[in-house]
Amino acid sequence: MDSHLAGASFSRRGVLGMTGGAAVAAALAACSSSGGTKSGGGGGSGKALKFWNMPWGGTAFNPLDKKITTAYKPTGGLPAATYQEIQWANFTQTFASAIASRTGPAVSSGGGTQAFQFAHQGQIAYADNLLDSWKKNGIYDDFFPGLVDTMKTDKGYAGVPYNLDVRVSWYNKSLLAKAGVEPPTTWAEYENVCAKLKSIGVYGFGLGAGTGNNIMAHILTAFMINNGGGLFNAKQEPDCASDANVEAVEFILGLVKKGYSDPAAATYSTANVYSQWTAKKFGMGWDTAGAAVSVGGSVAKDMVVGVPLASTSGKKGGLYFPNNIMMYTNTPSQKGSEAFLTYYYQSMKSLWTQNTGIGLPPLKSITATEQFKADPNNVKIVDDWQPIFKTWAAPGGTALFYNVANTVDGTAPMNNFAQSILGGKVSAKAALTTLQNAIEPLMT
Repeated sequence: MDSHLAGASFSRRGVLGMTGGAAVAAALAACSSSGGTKSGGGGGSGKALKFWNMPWGGTAFNPLDKKITTAYKPTGGLPAATYQEIQWANFTQTFASAIASRTGPAVSSGGGTQAFQFAHQGQIAYADNLLDSWKKNGIYDDFFPGLVDTMKTDKGYAGVPYNLDVRVSWYNKSLLAKAGVEPPTTWAEYENVCAKLKSIGVYGFGLGAGTGNNIMAHILTAFMINNGGGLFNAKQEPDCASDANVEAVEFILGLVKKGYSDPAAATYSTANVYSQWTAKKFGMGWDTAGAAVSVGGSVAKDMVVGVPLASTSGKKGGLYFPNNIMMYTNTPSQKGSEAFLTYYYQSMKSLWTQNTGIGLPPLKSITATEQFKADPNNVKIVDDWQPIFKTWAAPGGTALFYNVANTVDGTAPMNNFAQSILGGKVSAKAALTTLQNAIEPLMT
């Protein structure tokens, strides 16, 4: 199984980031925001239940996903389900216009912050009743610990976890062996391995922050979380320039200034980064769970997921994006939406066991299958990384909130911050303060 969610695309998580946010917000403002079940595009009385899903994997994903959906046989007069694949290109406008015109889905996946955005606009049917029913049939207990909590808002659960887009460390085992070093387990060891790799002409902090490539911004946040910090406090306010964050960014700036990062990294697209892995110029780096598959070729066989690093303060942590499935108030039957999702979660295992390329599964039972365990990198992510992952909301919270997409998920302030750090000519405190000042106005 491979999670090949492209780190270059914020759209797989942040539905309303940047210019798309204004368009969607404006469209939703024209919608009715009253609660309850509505007739219309989600189905309406007597209509089929619309399930919209994204191309989460390779070419095999959506055909199999459609097969699972259309095999649903409802009982008790509940509606059957239809299937529509929604492309990532312009998907924010697709959802916004459909919901505004009441022709949207009853159930869908989408960007990782989408459920929270639409919940804020009154368009989401909260999943509390569904999750209560799953406590009785075993699905609830099958989720990884703490994962369901990432969906919780002050009004209810905005969605249910679906696939996990993660950020982990990678290393090339042959290059580390050539440099005569073992994989690092702490920040100090990481810096030492970088120095050894530099001596053989290889970069140890392999990342990029060029156009469309948000991975560096993610990893900066991950290092803050690794040190007990993060971007937001418990009041969901930006808290960028904390002592923990400054210490983490100072560590990364040290790597850059010592020449452990490619000087051109600030301009590198995701494709550029993978080319550097292929050329064996990157010996260590940070990426999605599917980095090795994305690099491909003979080098992929040498790429291994590292262990979570202990920071100078001894803490561990990382960043992930729990993508989700959500239900909408515009549905032919709320009971029907919940029944379909129960069927879907009981039937979706093959999306992972048949290697369709969807992100890491949310259910422990899927990771216990022989097909999943055949990939040792996936096993390491689940065993070592999943328990220490946190969301954008760290350190003050677990669940996402509706304006994360407007502030840090693929936004210009985060991209500028990442590029400034890779440039190596700023101080950590100054860079974090600039970030704070840039995202504070976006919170409204």
